Amino acid sequence: MIATGALVTLSPRDFDAVLFDLDGVLTPTASVHAAAWKRLFDDVLRGRAEASGETFIPFDIAADYRRYVDGKPRDDGVRAFLESRRIALPEGKADEAPGTQSVRALGNLKDDYFLEQIRSAGVEPYASSVALVRALRAQDIRTAVVSSSRNCALVLEAAGIAQLFDVRVDGNDVERLGLTGKPAPDAFLEAARRLKTDPGRAAGPARPTRGTSSGTSYSSSRRSTSARPRSRARCSCTAMAASARRGRRPAPPATAARCFPGRAAATARRRRWSST
Repeated sequence: MIATGALVTLSPRDFDAVLFDLDGVLTPTASVHAAAWKRLFDDVLRGRAEASGETFIPFDIAADYRRYVDGKPRDDGVRAFLESRRIALPEGKADEAPGTQSVRALGNLKDDYFLEQIRSAGVEPYASSVALVRALRAQDIRTAVVSSSRNCALVLEAAGIAQLFDVRVDGNDVERLGLTGKPAPDAFLEAARRLKTDPGRAAGPARPTRGTSSGTSYSSSRRSTSARPRSRARCSCTAMAASARRGRRPAPPATAARCFPGRAAATARRRRWSST
C-alpha cells in the first residue's frame, strides 16, 4: 500500500456516509487511465497526420486528459477529445470490436489498454485512503465508491479493498440507469439513495475537477473518527495529501478537497427524494 500517516476527523453526528471516488483517491489508477488514453489517441492522431501530411500533434496528458476525458464515462471522453480535434467518427455499437473505426470501438480499445496494464502490474491502493475507510466503518459510517469506470469492480478486487464498501456505483450503472456522468452529481446521488442516506449527510472526498474548489472543511465534534485525536476535521483528500507528504511515498496526484454535500444536496432538493 502507498503512503502512511494520520488521516482525518469526521463526525458521525454530521455524516452518515462517505462516498469515495476511485481513481486518484482510493487507487493510483488515474495515471494508468491517462497513459491508456494517450496511447489510444496518439495512434489515431499519428495515423491521420501521416495520411493527410499534416503535423502530428500528440495527446497532451497535462492539458487534454484533464479537460476532455478525466472522470467522464469512456465514450463521452472519446467524443469530447475527437470534437476538440475536429474529428468525426460514427457512434458504432457497444459490443463493437476494439479499433479506430468508431467512437465505441475506440472506447473499447482504450479499455483493452487499461486492462492490459492492470493485469500485468496489479493495483496497490493508497494506504492512507484504506486506513480512512476502515476508521469510518469502525464508527458505523457507511462507505461507497463512485466511479465513471466500467472496470471499477475489477480494480477494487485487484486492490483487495472491494469488501470495504457497502455500495458501488460505476460506469456500468451510469449507462444502465441513464445517469449524467461526472462532473454532474447523479452517480453520487444514486450511491446515497442506495445507502438510504440523505445526500446532505454524505461526504465525498475526491480529486478536484475543473470548476471545483479546494480546502473545504467539515465540522467536527467530540464523537469523531480519527487516526489522531487532535486531527482537524477536513475533507480526506487534503488530509491524505498532507499525510503522504510526511511519509516516503508521494500523495495521490492532484488531490484536494471537494465537498459533495453542497452540490448534490442542492440538486436533490430540486428533486423528489425517496429513500426507498
